[in-house]
Amino acid sequence: MEIDNDAIGKRIREEREKLGLSREEFAEIIGLSDYYIGQLERGERQMSMPTLIKVANCLHVSLDYLVLGRLSFDAAYICDPNNNTYETWDEGFYEINNLLKKCSPHEIELFKKLIKTILPYMR
Repeated sequence: MEIDNDAIGKRIREEREKLGLSREEFAEIIGLSDYYIGQLERGERQMSMPTLIKVANCLHVSLDYLVLGRLSFDAAYICDPNNNTYETWDEGFYEINNLLKKCSPHEIELFKKLIKTILPYMR
């Protein structure tokens, strides 16, 4: 199988933008230059394994998704507890879901911004 650097770069850019990060901010968080990030996003460079892991962790995506474009399912996958779609429902997500149900739309937007701000720094 051949690695598609263009597709990987596109996914990196999409996920970075979903988090509301500029290329410069993203580069600073993972300790790379913004020029190098630009090369990755354009598919001009191939990453080392340590860099690939840093990028995936910062973006909170799986390596499967980043490299192959497919999602892998995690035991802590968020689902509707009333539907019981997944047997691996995590109580922490259930509690967060119940707390968010009590929030106004404006408060939900604030939480989304907060999560997008801190998520890249976790792991």
